[in-house]
Amino acid sequence: MLKWALIFFIVSIIAGFFGFSGVSATTAQIAKILFFIAVVIFVIFLVLGLLAGEAIF
Repeated sequence: MLKWALIFFIVSIIAGFFGFSGVSATTAQIAKILFFIAVVIFVIFLVLGLLAGEAIF
């Protein structure tokens, strides 16, 4: 998912460079959403991993 966020970020920068401000803003927003979703999933798995580790030991 972070790969897709990076791809949308790069597309946003390129579109902004060429003057496509609408496309640039949209892809930047998509990149932000994907990044925050990836962070939330990471935190959830981190907590689950810590809880599972405590259950084993």
